[in-house]
Amino acid sequence: MQTRTLGTGNYALEVSALGLGCMGMSFGYGPPRDKREMIALLHAALERGVTFFDTAEAYGPFTNEALLGEALAAVREKVVIATKFGFRIDAQARRQGGLDSRPAHIREVAEASLRRLKCETIDLFYQHRVDPDVPIEEVAGAVGELIRAGKVRHFGLSEAGVSTLRRAHAVQPVTALQSEYSLWWREPEQEVLPALEALGIGFVPFSPLGRGFLTGKIDEHTAFDATDFRNTVPRFAIEARKANKALVDVLEAIAAPRGLTAAQLALAWLLAKKPWIVPIPGTTRLARLEENIAAAGVALSPAEAAQIEAAAARIPVQGERYSAEMSRMVDR
Repeated sequence: MQTRTLGTGNYALEVSALGLGCMGMSFGYGPPRDKREMIALLHAALERGVTFFDTAEAYGPFTNEALLGEALAAVREKVVIATKFGFRIDAQARRQGGLDSRPAHIREVAEASLRRLKCETIDLFYQHRVDPDVPIEEVAGAVGELIRAGKVRHFGLSEAGVSTLRRAHAVQPVTALQSEYSLWWREPEQEVLPALEALGIGFVPFSPLGRGFLTGKIDEHTAFDATDFRNTVPRFAIEARKANKALVDVLEAIAAPRGLTAAQLALAWLLAKKPWIVPIPGTTRLARLEENIAAAGVALSPAEAAQIEAAAARIPVQGERYSAEMSRMVDR
């Protein structure tokens, strides 16, 4: 697989053109998957050229980092692992309890993540969500101290607005911003992408396949597990799914003559947008992993990319992308 670069200069980070979002192996999309099967999947991803793996202490909590630590410790020099801080987690109840990006807490999380990941340095350390109670300058300064101490290599932000991004970057250069971006959520094009290009910051889209919807395998009849967070997402309400199927139909019609799936077309479109965009589709299945990886070899011309986005733009997507509670954690 080809590689791409997030960030610039001394803060540049080379990764595979597609990364692997690992959250769903342990959290968010139903019960945790079998550990041995997920370790095998992580190894399969590396064998097929994926070197960029995304996790967080909040996924589980804690269990997803431990999974990656066990699976990748022996090949640590071959991979780039991104993890995140920023939540207050009740260790006994194993659940999130609000935001916490106080510098002391950031240092605690870094040490705990290093132990679970079985490594000496975190490649990319994201603030998971912007904490309105802690100035972003303090957050950037704390991560900068970890970088100088050799415990972290690169600083990242997740779901941060442009103003926050600029303020953080002025204190400690930001290598990457991670936020949702796909053919059914294109808001980053308005302000975020231009700011990233101006600042030399890479972009890591999570949910590049619309939390699985753009694969075409989800419709109004799909039943989610009781622990699947999509049950709380307005965009996945039954009526919204019925309406949003029109977008998948359009993508499938464009993809089929090219011998592609809708998912591959959606990923290829993202890769064609900018050379510093690195999507991180998640999966727990080898067949889906291979399907996604194949998209990295699809080269769309500017005209083809424009055709895809113009066709998608004609289909208004129904439903908010987050519940009201989760929306309050998104920085603007």
